[in-house]
Amino acid sequence: MKYFLSIILILVNTVGHSQTLDLNPVLVESTIQQKRIRETGRNIIRLSKEELQKIPGNSLDEILRFIPGIEVQMRGPAGAQADFVMRGGTFQQVLVLIDGIRMNEPLTGHFNSYIPVLKEEIQSIEIIKGAAASIFGPDAVGGVIHIITQKSFEEKKQQHARADIKRGSYGLSHNTFSGELSNQHTSLFLGAQINKTDGQALRGTNGFVNTELFNMNFSKKFANDWKVYIRGAVDRRDFNAQNFYTTFLSDTAREKVNSTWQQLSLSKTTPKTDYYFLLGARQLNDNYQFRPGAIPNDNRSQLLNADLRQIQKLKWQQAKWTSGVQLFNKVIRSNDRGNHTHKHIGAYSSLMHQPLKGLFLTEGIRLDWDQSYQWNFIPQINIAYIINNIAFRASAGKGVRDADFTERYNNYNKTLVTSGRIGNPNLKAEKSINLELGADFFTNKPIQLHASLFRRNQTNMIDWVQTKFELMPRQSNLITTGAYALAMNIANVNTSGAELDINGMHKITDQLNLRWNTGLTSVKSVAADNISSIYLSNYANLVWNSNFQLTTSNWMLSISTLYKQRPEQKTSNLTTGVSKSFGLMNIRADKYLFNQRGAIYLQIENLFNVQYADFLGAKMPGRWIMTGFRLHLSKNKPV
Repeated sequence: MKYFLSIILILVNTVGHSQTLDLNPVLVESTIQQKRIRETGRNIIRLSKEELQKIPGNSLDEILRFIPGIEVQMRGPAGAQADFVMRGGTFQQVLVLIDGIRMNEPLTGHFNSYIPVLKEEIQSIEIIKGAAASIFGPDAVGGVIHIITQKSFEEKKQQHARADIKRGSYGLSHNTFSGELSNQHTSLFLGAQINKTDGQALRGTNGFVNTELFNMNFSKKFANDWKVYIRGAVDRRDFNAQNFYTTFLSDTAREKVNSTWQQLSLSKTTPKTDYYFLLGARQLNDNYQFRPGAIPNDNRSQLLNADLRQIQKLKWQQAKWTSGVQLFNKVIRSNDRGNHTHKHIGAYSSLMHQPLKGLFLTEGIRLDWDQSYQWNFIPQINIAYIINNIAFRASAGKGVRDADFTERYNNYNKTLVTSGRIGNPNLKAEKSINLELGADFFTNKPIQLHASLFRRNQTNMIDWVQTKFELMPRQSNLITTGAYALAMNIANVNTSGAELDINGMHKITDQLNLRWNTGLTSVKSVAADNISSIYLSNYANLVWNSNFQLTTSNWMLSISTLYKQRPEQKTSNLTTGVSKSFGLMNIRADKYLFNQRGAIYLQIENLFNVQYADFLGAKMPGRWIMTGFRLHLSKNKPV
């Protein structure tokens, strides 16, 4: 903590003597209807492409853990595996979108961090905190992470070629190459990333990670304002998964996860109405081997989702009315979980309007039919009232999440299971009521402050609970002496908390600029039946995320910090427990070359060599030093 406080004090002192730059109001995409952040009635963080590029990290999940409001629970480094948690929920309660298309993996929420997008093609990331189910549907309970890659068409012909080559400790080899062509009517992006590391020393082995990502996106503007957007990706991951899911000493697991992603967006804009057709598909093959010689779990899942919507611009109260239909189909073929199909359809409608000066309302309703929980009605209302530079806001809405295939069927198709987690086909869907109050302060100086209080009352929350053999609902493939965790509905869980986010942008001298954001989240959850479950007891009660970026025309310094407080977890058979509290600091220093077309840089992760783990037995790396070289060649021509 003393290192973090020192940095804050230095920067506050610096800011106090700085000149100011404008922080322009930002239009957000997370609500589907574009609107300014202060008008949404929600706590939304938007990160630009420039900010993301400067945050130290070897994978997108490593970068996101320094964003206020998100807790990233890491099992391994460099894209091995991580869980996204927001507002004290579980990792399945965060919805991940790519250009408006939901990509949550039906096999398990552990794979939601496998986002098939290169950092170089991201235009922005929007984080909407709290429930957003009335528009986006199931899983949008704790919040939404929206990755935006689509860009506006350029007025000039542009050609870009980028390379980023990095080497470092733990045998790290990181290579990223991308190219882009764009003009007034067409845009094409191609990219590849290969990331390998021997990893930190583990129990009898090393935590190696090998990842490969190849992707493309193509957009075209036609006559009569029609636009088409196509993207595809191949994502391959091979990593040491020791104690990722169990606390057994016999766990020497290796896991390979290969997936492909296809996406199509077709849109048309008219003066009165915008039309959208969104289609996304994902195919995933997960091969998990608990130890050498054991028969691997072979899981093959498919996700297909479609979204048809229209946005009408009304003269009444400057209103916009969105309506649409969403369909998705989930499939699994598995030697461990069996063969299953799951269908879902939802119809939604949302009205955004301004009934009075300074008052903005967004009312949303959704009607879902799900193969598991049948019919469900989801309302939501967001209110924003703006007085001068202060926006007061309130939000209330329902949330819903159904069990994934792992929670329902894990170990269900095996002949004999001696220990481990057992799925439960009889699980009910989680439902919640979400309330939020907050205020946003847009001061005359370029500093924004966002404060929120939130409350979530959940019923039938799904989690894993240690259960005796005689209490197991199905015993045919179990043994009386086995140690089992059963997927169960916890009766009621009430979560309350507070958030404080501050960000700023300052011109300290003619050459030196400072951009920063910091956020503190405090959360407490109470289960009415006092059941001790795995993931409910693993979230952090206090998270402090920060990022500071100092830039000139010749160099850049980025400092990212993370601090967590949470219940300590230990087990007698493992030396690596869950840390009660820990702080991390990553830094990156760039020296620009060739008029900022290139750079050499030094990056240090876990600067103070903190020993920590987010999960029992899943040890994370200590200090990690790496150096790299980036090159960006571009060419602009008049159209």
